[in-house]
Amino acid sequence: MTTTMTDAEKTKKLRKDVAPFAKSEKNKSIFQIFNTLTPLLTAWVLGFYLLQYSPWLTVACSVVAAGFVVRTFIIFHDCTHGSFFKSKKANDSIGFITGVLTSFPYEKWKREHTIHHATSSNLDKRGIGDIDMLTVEEYMEKSKLGRLGYRLYRNPFVMFGLGPLLMVLVLNRINRSDAKKKERINTHLTTLTMAVILGTLAWLTSVQAVLLVYGVTLFIAGSLGIWLFYIQHTYEDSYFEYDTEWDYVKAAVEGSSYYKLPKLLQWITGNIGFHHVHHLAPRVPNYHLEEAHKSIPPLQQATTITLSTSLESVRYKLYDPEHKKFVTFKEAEAIIQSRQKSSSKAA
Repeated sequence: MTTTMTDAEKTKKLRKDVAPFAKSEKNKSIFQIFNTLTPLLTAWVLGFYLLQYSPWLTVACSVVAAGFVVRTFIIFHDCTHGSFFKSKKANDSIGFITGVLTSFPYEKWKREHTIHHATSSNLDKRGIGDIDMLTVEEYMEKSKLGRLGYRLYRNPFVMFGLGPLLMVLVLNRINRSDAKKKERINTHLTTLTMAVILGTLAWLTSVQAVLLVYGVTLFIAGSLGIWLFYIQHTYEDSYFEYDTEWDYVKAAVEGSSYYKLPKLLQWITGNIGFHHVHHLAPRVPNYHLEEAHKSIPPLQQATTITLSTSLESVRYKLYDPEHKKFVTFKEAEAIIQSRQKSSSKAA
């Protein structure tokens, strides 16, 4: 006789199956620091050196460096989860250093990202560590000016073009009103350290050189980072629920995508494409995510997105809780008109 497992039993088993992968390995972590920061710093040094020959050679170095900044951010990201090293001190130290290199304050991002994990795909608890997203009903209730503002925010040129500038220059430099002293000090220390390093480099070379090397690098890396975060949760059948029905495991496996990338891009992005595994078990270091995905059959059922299919997600602007899917503005307008006609007939 076969027995059918309940949802609670399936959840318990899934968490038990993934637990063995939630262990950092010191040698792997150290090697990853070496094979990430060495080429990053090399690309930056070459960028400054080659500027005397051609600014385009410098920009080329910055493009390469941007990929390694994304990979550096994954190390930073693992440190905030306490998954890169067993030692909290080691995570905090490497987290601060990689935070300076990527422009992210360690304590601030750690707290906000923890909240994101605890509330991901929860329609009643949006707003911290998320890309802003409205439901069709919320969009309907907005004024014309409010709708215009949201349309501009979700425009790809704004989100992936102005977004990195806002993130690096503003959002990463200020604390939330509820931030505690340790977090505030860390944010300001990160900014001060960056200012000293960049100021020194500008004095030794030029402001133009710093902008072409570090500025271009951060802009490209920021755009890529926002895109990765966007695609990990924004696809047609992504899971979203109100608090009373929200489930952590479903939010992880059904509300986070498996972004199947070519091997080189998978390496550059530190396996973050296995985002469903990461959301289920944040203590799994990036170098164990793929292994966990391949070893646990239920995780292979996550929505798979490729480079080509991911481009379709740019169209999705609003979430429709009634049909449990993302919709375009055009589809939302049709839904709104249909509901307005139904309301008129009922009246």
